[in-house]
Amino acid sequence: MPAASPMVQGFHDPDTSTITYVVQDPASAACAIIDPVLDYDPKAARIRTRSVDLLLGHLRAGRLEPRMILETHVHADHLSGAARLKDALGVPVGIGAGVVVTQRFFAPLFDLGAGFPTDGSQFDRLFADGERFAVGGLEFEVLATPGHTPGCVSYRCGDCVFVGDTLFMPDYGAARADFPGGDARTLYRSIRRLLDLPPTTRLYTGHDYRPGGREPRWESTVAQQRAGNPMANERIDEDEFVRLREARDRELAAPVLILPSLQVNIRAGRLPEPAANGIRYLKLPLDRLGRG
Repeated sequence: MPAASPMVQGFHDPDTSTITYVVQDPASAACAIIDPVLDYDPKAARIRTRSVDLLLGHLRAGRLEPRMILETHVHADHLSGAARLKDALGVPVGIGAGVVVTQRFFAPLFDLGAGFPTDGSQFDRLFADGERFAVGGLEFEVLATPGHTPGCVSYRCGDCVFVGDTLFMPDYGAARADFPGGDARTLYRSIRRLLDLPPTTRLYTGHDYRPGGREPRWESTVAQQRAGNPMANERIDEDEFVRLREARDRELAAPVLILPSLQVNIRAGRLPEPAANGIRYLKLPLDRLGRG
């Protein structure tokens, strides 16, 4: 990986605890956007663009030149702003190639029909493990980190890794592994892949749930995670992690936005086409997710 470190700006969305990143080449205006948010009010089923507008304002103010929109996985807790940004900026959207597994599970659940592609073609780039690509003078490396979902990837750039939901801050823990296609043992091995990186590697997480009501944070180091993460520190082996993770997952409710998020995000952030009456509809499959 190149010695130069990217410039990283994080944007915390308080409604979903999501962190969106703008990752800039320090030698140019080229940048990538990671995990953008499209705001959604579940009570009124209303789309808002506050988070997208904030990003666009930041890009304009800094005269930045986006080259890529990157998703770490198909999110179940927020709608993706990728499609809105792609339309505004004219740049491609990339995600891990394992997205097809998620599509093949959820397309039938939402009754999207035989014509709905489950080959990832809604996205412009499908990244394989180890694949590399450039954003200006920055080189990104794709690290497959499944377990939370089958298609989770992390993006390594210089001394930074954008880990999505695989790891949270050292005072909180790690991702759940009970979604369809998730697996606690696979997640442990993905976390170990991250924690085997050099100790000073900077890890940027996809969410911060602010334990104790502290201010939002999203940057840690491998050394900090190894020392203090309550689910992924050096004292917890694979079997203990699986026991802890599965016990914790049994206590968790489904995310508030899981049903709207999944049917939008497997479309790369595109909303469903309008019905004959001009209204767009999201579907709510009954008695199919969560526990009875």
